Order: sequence, then C-alpha cells, then structure tokens
Amino acid sequence: MRRIHWNVLLALLAGVGLGMLYAWVLSPRGITDAQPRALRADFKDQYRSVVAAAYAATGNLPRAQARLALLGDIDSIEALNAQAQRMRAGSASGEQFEHVDLVVALALALSEDKNGAPISTPTVELVVDQVENTSTATSPPIASEAPIVLTETPVSIETQPTPPTVSPATPRPTQTLVPTLGAPFDLTGQESICDSNLPDGLLQVVVLNRNRRQVAGEEIAITWDGGKEQFFTGLKPELGNGYADYIMTPNTTYTVQLARGSDVALGISAPTCQTANGENFFGGIKLTFQQP
Repeated sequence: MRRIHWNVLLALLAGVGLGMLYAWVLSPRGITDAQPRALRADFKDQYRSVVAAAYAATGNLPRAQARLALLGDIDSIEALNAQAQRMRAGSASGEQFEHVDLVVALALALSEDKNGAPISTPTVELVVDQVENTSTATSPPIASEAPIVLTETPVSIETQPTPPTVSPATPRPTQTLVPTLGAPFDLTGQESICDSNLPDGLLQVVVLNRNRRQVAGEEIAITWDGGKEQFFTGLKPELGNGYADYIMTPNTTYTVQLARGSDVALGISAPTCQTANGENFFGGIKLTFQQP
C-alpha cells in the first residue's frame, strides 16, 4: 500500500509540474477583458485618438465622455490637451496632423460642455458662397418637386438645389460676386496651463473656422505697454495648421486680437503655478478663436 501511495503522489506532482510548465511557459494565457484604465500609457493615447475620431464622425459627446471615463483620468480635458502636446512635439514618430486636430476638437467640446457653452457638433457643413441665389426676397422658396410655372415676366427659377443655376434672363449688375474673407472670430476659450514640461510663459493660440477646422495664415496682433508684435498661425504645421505660440515676459500684461477681426483678449499674463514639490514657475495661457 505504501508503494502505491508514493507512486500516485509522484504522478500527481509530475502532472502538476507539467501543467504549470504548459500554462506558464509553453502557452501562457493572454490578458483578456481588461479595463482601459489598465492599458499602458501609449495605448491609452491610441484609445483617446480612436475616441476623438469616433466623436468627429458621430458628434455624440456623451458617448465620448463615457468612453474616456473608462481610462480613469483625473481630468479628461487635461489628459487630451497633454496628449495633443505630445503628438505635436513628436512629429518624428509619424503622428498625423489630422489626428492632433481631432484630439484638440474633442478637448474643446468637453471644455465648452463643462463651462455650459453651446456645443457645435463636428458635422459636415456644405456652404455655397460662390453662386448667389437670384430669387427675389419676397418670393417663397420653391421645392425641388414643385411644378415649374412659366410667366411672361422673366423670373429666375431654380429647379434643382444642386448645382445652383443662375438664369441669364435676370442679370443683376449691382450684385457682383465678391469672395468674402469670412465672419470675424469670437474668443471661445481662455484657460491657464500649468505644465512644467512646457516653456515658461507660453501663449498658445488656436484659430478655428465655423466647421471647427484649424485655419492657417491668420495674423495675430499682441500688444503691451510700449510694444506690439505680430505672429501667424500655420508656421508650426507639426503642431496644427491653426496653431501659433508666443513666449510672454513674466509680470507683463498683454492684449491679443486677430488682425482681420475678433474679440479682444484683455489682461493676458503668465500665471504663477506650483509643482508638486512646491516650486513656483510661470505657466501659460491658451486662447481659442472660432468663427461663429
């Protein structure tokens, strides 16, 4: 009986050893059904980029907030802004400018929702500004399915919404088509940035059109007591087409405005921030201008 007992014990030990060798070394089981908060830092950045792309396609902000909450970030807006800065600075890693724009757009949408401002969803907007409707102001709009009524008076009638057509029977010499520069810009965002990884006193300006797309080539005028300078968006395409920055001098108050018309940002100065170790440093300011 004792001999049989030891043989069984040895067989059990051998079986357990072989099972552990197979499970731990030969065919270890991968991690499945893990929460996004357990992801590595670079995988979390990819997760935020995917959420931003999904929001740009659907415009569903509550769903984007729910997905970002799974990461367990203390502040999703700050996490998105910090990721956008890393993506802009890491152009050598192959980051696409469009991805940076999507992350910035999602951060702006969350910031507007947090501040109670109206949210403009990133939907595709078709704007026809090169062809002018020649119907009179008093005539009601004509549906595409309505029958065409011919009268003796030469009246321009549009039978289809796209492409718009202009009847040569009613020339309007006083309404010459002139390309417009667009509406002035509103100051839609102003926030202090306390990030010790950024240069001290960094003023960041982002200019967006009415479709929340960044606009390059916008002149920005910055003035202070006894001085004035200009800088332009788009000079750092790796940081975004509508991005521009300026290093502010500590303890100096500035006024910032777009050259072709915008709200005026008054009293702009570098804020005093503090690190986790209690050391003081000068933070930055981020301004966002957008066409209404």
